[in-house]
Amino acid sequence: MSGDDKTTIKVLFFGDMVGKPGRYAVRDFLQDPQSFSDYEKDYFKDHFIIANVENASHGFGLTEKNYHELSDYGIHCMTSGNHIWDKKDIISYIDQADKLLRPINYPEAVAGKGSGIFGFNGVKIAVINVLGRVFMNLVDSQWETVKGEIKRLKEITPIIIIDFHAEATAEKICFAKYCAELGCSAFFGTHTHVQTADETIINNTTGYITDAGFCGGSDGVIGMDYKTSLNRFLTSIPERYEIADSKSFQINAVEVEINTLTGYAVAIKRIYCSRKEIEEENSQ
Repeated sequence: MSGDDKTTIKVLFFGDMVGKPGRYAVRDFLQDPQSFSDYEKDYFKDHFIIANVENASHGFGLTEKNYHELSDYGIHCMTSGNHIWDKKDIISYIDQADKLLRPINYPEAVAGKGSGIFGFNGVKIAVINVLGRVFMNLVDSQWETVKGEIKRLKEITPIIIIDFHAEATAEKICFAKYCAELGCSAFFGTHTHVQTADETIINNTTGYITDAGFCGGSDGVIGMDYKTSLNRFLTSIPERYEIADSKSFQINAVEVEINTLTGYAVAIKRIYCSRKEIEEENSQ
């Protein structure tokens, strides 16, 4: 789907980034997308870039060092999910990390913020991070929380983008339709690490995909080592996950074009590409 309205901005959203392979794959893709795909070298230069980073540090959480590393790659906003708390240093820096969001439906006293407004090329872009409740940790209901937040943000900008980090596809679809009725511009599902082929524009207003997928090593199981994953399924005994020692690396992302006056999505495109190597070792 595509649009040719010149009063638009383009948003590039990366699915869950898994470990060092995911970080370096995103880095290389932004620096030279032709090494992965047919995109020209500077194609994404003028895109507002969002990435889900809750698995960016060895597959679980985000260290402060990696937060700054990803900022240096040119990522404008980082969203997360239930694993954002897995690295102990998160509490010490999340309140100062202007680009980083945690799910908005954690209790109010929790550190960090669940939404943010980002200035980009003279346009204000609002991003909300939300956690699902079906098959997930119990958090506050997203329905009323997000309804109030969209209403508040609409007073500032017509452009509202949501990362809904959730397990159940039915919950994602239903919540996306609900958010579309409230005026959401784009709605990206995350968490399953498997990209869905259902990108669409809901109600001619909201760019949508059930799951954006993941960025990282593609030889394992959703970015993790195959043998460890197999042992967990065969024995039902918890075992520490390790990042997949992969010889191929994938980028799962979604591009959405949004009218800056109406906040309506006018185009959406799913990105799935890969290459055989990255420049540095992928041990973490």
